Amino acid sequence: ILRHETREAVVSTQSTGYITNNLSMAETDIGQWYNNIPFFTKWWFTLTLLCTLGANFGVLPVGHMLLDWHFVVYKFQFWRMLGCVFFMGKLGFPFLINVYFLYSYSLRLETGVYDGKPADYFFLLIFNWLVLIILGFIIPLKIIGMPLVISVLYVWCQINRETVVQFWFGTQFKAMYLPWALAAFNVLLGGNGLMELIGIFVGHMFYFLKYKYPIDYGGASFLNTPEILYKYFPNRSGGVSGFGQAPASRRQQQPRDEGRHDWGAGHPLGN
Repeated sequence: ILRHETREAVVSTQSTGYITNNLSMAETDIGQWYNNIPFFTKWWFTLTLLCTLGANFGVLPVGHMLLDWHFVVYKFQFWRMLGCVFFMGKLGFPFLINVYFLYSYSLRLETGVYDGKPADYFFLLIFNWLVLIILGFIIPLKIIGMPLVISVLYVWCQINRETVVQFWFGTQFKAMYLPWALAAFNVLLGGNGLMELIGIFVGHMFYFLKYKYPIDYGGASFLNTPEILYKYFPNRSGGVSGFGQAPASRRQQQPRDEGRHDWGAGHPLGN
Protein backbone atom coordinates (compact mmCIF):
# COMPACT_ATOMS: atom_id res chain seq x y z
CA ILE A 1 0.00 0.00 0.00
CA LEU A 2 2.84 2.36 0.91
CA ARG A 3 4.59 1.69 -2.41
CA HIS A 4 1.35 2.26 -4.31
CA GLU A 5 0.74 5.59 -2.55
CA THR A 6 4.33 6.63 -3.15
CA ARG A 7 4.02 5.78 -6.86
CA GLU A 8 0.81 7.83 -7.12
CA ALA A 9 2.48 10.76 -5.39
CA VAL A 10 5.40 10.64 -7.84
CA VAL A 11 3.06 10.45 -10.84
CA SER A 12 0.99 13.34 -9.47
CA THR A 13 4.11 15.44 -8.92
CA GLN A 14 5.37 14.70 -12.45
CA SER A 15 1.98 15.57 -13.97
CA THR A 16 1.81 18.82 -12.04
CA GLY A 17 5.32 19.72 -13.14
CA TYR A 18 4.51 18.89 -16.77
CA ILE A 19 1.38 21.06 -16.74
CA THR A 20 3.23 23.91 -15.02
CA ASN A 21 6.04 23.79 -17.58
CA ASN A 22 3.57 23.77 -20.48
CA LEU A 23 1.67 26.73 -19.04
CA SER A 24 4.91 28.61 -18.52
CA MET A 25 5.98 27.93 -22.12
CA ALA A 26 2.57 29.00 -23.42
CA GLU A 27 2.74 32.25 -21.45
CA THR A 28 6.23 32.89 -22.80
CA ASP A 29 5.11 32.24 -26.39
CA ILE A 30 2.09 34.51 -26.04
CA GLY A 31 4.23 37.20 -24.45
CA GLN A 32 6.79 37.02 -27.25
CA TRP A 33 4.06 37.12 -29.89
CA TYR A 34 2.45 40.17 -28.30
CA ASN A 35 5.73 42.00 -27.82
CA ASN A 36 6.61 41.45 -31.49
CA ILE A 37 3.45 43.18 -32.74
CA PRO A 38 4.44 46.57 -34.20
CA PHE A 39 3.57 49.66 -32.18
CA PHE A 40 0.42 51.05 -33.79
CA THR A 41 -1.06 47.66 -34.62
CA LYS A 42 -0.49 46.56 -31.03
CA TRP A 43 -2.28 49.55 -29.54
CA TRP A 44 -5.13 49.43 -32.04
CA PHE A 45 -5.57 45.68 -31.52
CA THR A 46 -5.34 45.95 -27.70
CA LEU A 47 -7.69 48.90 -27.28
CA THR A 48 -10.24 47.29 -29.60
CA LEU A 49 -10.28 44.14 -27.48
CA LEU A 50 -10.42 46.03 -24.19
CA CYS A 51 -13.12 48.50 -25.22
CA THR A 52 -15.34 45.97 -27.00
CA LEU A 53 -15.09 43.36 -24.26
CA GLY A 54 -15.41 45.98 -21.53
CA ALA A 55 -18.56 47.45 -23.08
CA ASN A 56 -20.16 44.06 -23.66
CA PHE A 57 -19.52 42.96 -20.06
CA GLY A 58 -20.77 46.21 -18.55
CA VAL A 59 -17.40 47.56 -17.45
CA LEU A 60 -17.52 50.50 -19.88
CA PRO A 61 -20.66 52.51 -20.72
CA VAL A 62 -21.68 51.73 -24.30
CA GLY A 63 -23.62 54.97 -24.65
CA HIS A 64 -20.45 57.01 -24.09
CA MET A 65 -18.52 55.25 -26.86
CA LEU A 66 -20.84 56.02 -29.76
CA LEU A 67 -20.23 58.84 -32.21
CA ASP A 68 -22.87 61.53 -31.85
CA TRP A 69 -22.74 65.04 -33.30
CA HIS A 70 -24.77 66.60 -30.50
CA PHE A 71 -22.67 65.21 -27.65
CA VAL A 72 -19.35 65.89 -29.40
CA VAL A 73 -20.08 69.45 -30.52
CA TYR A 74 -22.39 70.74 -27.80
CA LYS A 75 -21.36 68.61 -24.81
CA PHE A 76 -17.63 68.52 -25.67
CA GLN A 77 -17.47 64.73 -25.27
CA PHE A 78 -14.50 64.42 -27.60
CA TRP A 79 -13.61 60.94 -26.35
CA ARG A 80 -16.49 59.62 -28.43
CA MET A 81 -14.40 60.19 -31.58
CA LEU A 82 -11.97 57.57 -30.27
CA GLY A 83 -14.44 55.32 -28.51
CA CYS A 84 -16.33 54.76 -31.76
CA VAL A 85 -13.10 53.39 -33.27
CA PHE A 86 -12.25 50.88 -30.55
CA PHE A 87 -15.78 49.71 -29.76
CA MET A 88 -16.96 47.29 -32.47
CA GLY A 89 -20.41 46.42 -31.24
CA LYS A 90 -21.71 43.11 -29.98
CA LEU A 91 -19.52 40.06 -29.55
CA GLY A 92 -19.89 37.42 -32.22
CA PHE A 93 -18.48 36.09 -35.44
CA PRO A 94 -18.35 39.53 -37.18
CA PHE A 95 -16.33 40.90 -34.26
CA LEU A 96 -13.81 38.05 -34.52
CA ILE A 97 -13.47 38.56 -38.28
CA ASN A 98 -12.94 42.30 -37.86
CA VAL A 99 -10.29 41.77 -35.17
CA TYR A 100 -8.53 39.25 -37.41
CA PHE A 101 -8.47 41.64 -40.36
CA LEU A 102 -7.37 44.49 -38.09
CA TYR A 103 -4.42 42.52 -36.76
CA SER A 104 -3.48 40.88 -40.04
CA TYR A 105 -3.59 43.78 -42.47
CA SER A 106 -2.50 46.54 -40.12
CA LEU A 107 0.51 44.40 -39.28
CA ARG A 108 1.24 43.78 -42.97
CA LEU A 109 1.16 47.47 -43.79
CA GLU A 110 3.15 48.51 -40.72
CA THR A 111 5.84 45.87 -41.33
CA GLY A 112 5.69 46.18 -45.11
CA VAL A 113 5.59 49.38 -47.11
CA TYR A 114 5.58 51.42 -43.87
CA ASP A 115 8.29 49.42 -42.14
CA GLY A 116 10.69 51.87 -40.50
CA LYS A 117 8.27 54.74 -41.18
CA PRO A 118 5.92 54.85 -38.18
CA ALA A 119 5.00 58.52 -38.69
CA ASP A 120 3.79 57.80 -42.23
CA TYR A 121 1.66 54.88 -41.08
CA PHE A 122 0.25 56.92 -38.21
CA PHE A 123 -0.66 59.64 -40.71
CA LEU A 124 -2.52 57.05 -42.80
CA LEU A 125 -4.56 56.06 -39.74
CA ILE A 126 -5.20 59.69 -38.80
CA PHE A 127 -6.35 60.63 -42.31
CA ASN A 128 -8.71 57.67 -42.63
CA TRP A 129 -10.01 58.28 -39.12
CA LEU A 130 -10.74 61.96 -39.80
CA VAL A 131 -12.57 61.17 -43.05
CA LEU A 132 -14.65 58.55 -41.25
CA ILE A 133 -15.46 60.98 -38.44
CA ILE A 134 -16.78 63.47 -41.00
CA LEU A 135 -18.77 60.77 -42.77
CA GLY A 136 -19.99 59.53 -39.41
CA PHE A 137 -21.47 62.93 -38.63
CA ILE A 138 -23.11 63.16 -42.07
CA ILE A 139 -24.56 59.67 -42.61
CA PRO A 140 -24.61 59.21 -39.50
CA LEU A 141 -22.48 56.35 -38.14
CA LYS A 142 -22.33 55.39 -34.47
CA ILE A 143 -19.17 53.25 -34.72
CA ILE A 144 -16.40 53.47 -37.33
CA GLY A 145 -14.03 50.69 -36.28
CA MET A 146 -15.06 48.29 -39.05
CA PRO A 147 -14.80 50.75 -41.97
CA LEU A 148 -11.42 51.90 -40.62
CA VAL A 149 -10.21 48.28 -40.73
CA ILE A 150 -11.55 47.88 -44.29
CA SER A 151 -9.84 51.11 -45.35
CA VAL A 152 -6.47 49.79 -44.15
CA LEU A 153 -7.15 46.44 -45.80
CA TYR A 154 -8.03 48.24 -49.05
CA VAL A 155 -4.72 50.15 -49.08
CA TRP A 156 -2.79 46.90 -48.60
CA CYS A 157 -4.80 45.20 -51.34
CA GLN A 158 -4.07 48.01 -53.78
CA ILE A 159 -0.36 48.02 -53.03
CA ASN A 160 -0.32 44.22 -53.42
CA ARG A 161 -3.10 44.04 -55.99
CA GLU A 162 -1.57 41.17 -57.99
CA THR A 163 -1.01 38.97 -54.94
CA VAL A 164 -3.26 35.92 -54.80
CA VAL A 165 -5.16 35.68 -51.51
CA GLN A 166 -7.34 32.94 -50.09
CA PHE A 167 -10.92 33.59 -49.10
CA TRP A 168 -13.64 31.45 -47.52
CA PHE A 169 -14.15 27.87 -48.73
CA GLY A 170 -10.74 27.78 -50.39
CA THR A 171 -11.52 30.35 -53.09
CA GLN A 172 -8.54 32.28 -54.44
CA PHE A 173 -8.32 35.55 -56.32
CA LYS A 174 -6.14 38.64 -56.62
CA ALA A 175 -5.91 40.92 -53.59
CA MET A 176 -7.48 43.84 -55.48
CA TYR A 177 -10.85 42.03 -55.32
CA LEU A 178 -10.75 41.15 -51.60
CA PRO A 179 -12.54 44.27 -50.25
CA TRP A 180 -15.36 43.79 -52.76
CA ALA A 181 -15.59 40.10 -51.89
CA LEU A 182 -15.97 41.04 -48.23
CA ALA A 183 -18.80 43.44 -49.08
CA ALA A 184 -20.56 40.80 -51.17
CA PHE A 185 -20.09 38.18 -48.45
CA ASN A 186 -21.64 40.53 -45.89
CA VAL A 187 -24.68 40.97 -48.13
CA LEU A 188 -25.01 37.20 -48.49
CA LEU A 189 -25.05 36.91 -44.70
CA GLY A 190 -27.96 39.32 -44.50
CA GLY A 191 -26.13 42.61 -44.11
CA ASN A 192 -26.19 45.62 -46.41
CA GLY A 193 -22.44 45.91 -47.03
CA LEU A 194 -22.54 49.61 -46.14
CA MET A 195 -19.61 49.52 -43.71
CA GLU A 196 -17.43 47.72 -46.26
CA LEU A 197 -18.34 50.21 -48.99
CA ILE A 198 -17.55 53.15 -46.73
CA GLY A 199 -14.22 51.59 -45.82
CA ILE A 200 -13.45 51.02 -49.52
CA PHE A 201 -14.29 54.65 -50.29
CA VAL A 202 -12.03 55.99 -47.53
CA GLY A 203 -9.20 53.61 -48.38
CA HIS A 204 -9.43 54.52 -52.07
CA MET A 205 -9.37 58.22 -51.21
CA PHE A 206 -6.10 57.79 -49.33
CA TYR A 207 -4.57 55.50 -51.96
CA PHE A 208 -5.54 57.78 -54.83
CA LEU A 209 -4.26 60.98 -53.21
CA LYS A 210 -1.12 59.41 -51.77
CA TYR A 211 -0.01 57.13 -54.61
CA LYS A 212 -2.12 56.99 -57.75
CA TYR A 213 -2.65 60.71 -58.52
CA PRO A 214 0.94 61.92 -57.92
CA ILE A 215 2.61 58.80 -59.37
CA ASP A 216 0.42 57.75 -62.28
CA TYR A 217 -0.96 61.14 -63.27
CA GLY A 218 1.94 63.37 -62.26
CA GLY A 219 -0.25 65.43 -59.97
CA ALA A 220 0.60 67.21 -56.76
CA SER A 221 1.08 65.20 -53.59
CA PHE A 222 -1.73 66.27 -51.28
CA LEU A 223 -1.01 63.83 -48.47
CA ASN A 224 2.36 64.59 -46.91
CA THR A 225 3.07 63.50 -43.37
CA PRO A 226 3.31 66.52 -41.03
CA GLU A 227 6.80 67.15 -39.69
CA ILE A 228 5.55 67.09 -36.11
CA LEU A 229 4.78 63.38 -36.46
CA TYR A 230 8.40 62.70 -37.49
CA LYS A 231 9.48 64.46 -34.31
CA TYR A 232 7.64 61.96 -32.13
CA PHE A 233 7.86 58.95 -34.45
CA PRO A 234 11.16 59.29 -36.35
CA ASN A 235 12.05 56.98 -39.21
CA ARG A 236 14.33 54.08 -38.41
CA SER A 237 16.61 52.05 -40.60
CA GLY A 238 16.25 48.30 -41.05
CA GLY A 239 13.15 46.18 -40.69
CA VAL A 240 11.83 42.82 -39.63
CA SER A 241 9.82 41.75 -42.66
CA GLY A 242 8.29 42.93 -45.88
CA PHE A 243 4.79 42.81 -47.30
CA GLY A 244 4.85 44.87 -50.47
CA GLN A 245 6.42 48.00 -51.85
CA ALA A 246 5.14 51.46 -52.64
CA PRO A 247 3.55 51.50 -56.11
CA ALA A 248 5.75 52.52 -59.02
CA SER A 249 4.61 54.79 -61.80
CA ARG A 250 2.94 53.06 -64.72
CA ARG A 251 4.53 55.59 -67.02
CA GLN A 252 7.97 54.15 -66.26
CA GLN A 253 7.13 50.58 -67.19
CA GLN A 254 8.98 48.82 -69.98
CA PRO A 255 7.06 47.52 -73.03
CA ARG A 256 7.54 43.92 -71.92
CA ASP A 257 5.62 44.67 -68.73
CA GLU A 258 2.75 46.37 -70.50
CA GLY A 259 -0.56 45.57 -68.89
CA ARG A 260 1.00 44.53 -65.59
CA HIS A 261 1.94 46.50 -62.50
CA ASP A 262 4.85 45.91 -60.18
CA TRP A 263 2.96 46.60 -56.98
CA GLY A 264 5.27 44.50 -54.86
CA ALA A 265 5.15 41.06 -53.30
CA GLY A 266 2.47 40.76 -50.70
CA HIS A 267 1.55 37.98 -48.33
CA PRO A 268 -1.33 35.52 -48.93
CA LEU A 269 -4.27 35.77 -46.55
CA GLY A 270 -4.02 33.33 -43.69
CA ASN A 271 -0.25 32.68 -43.90
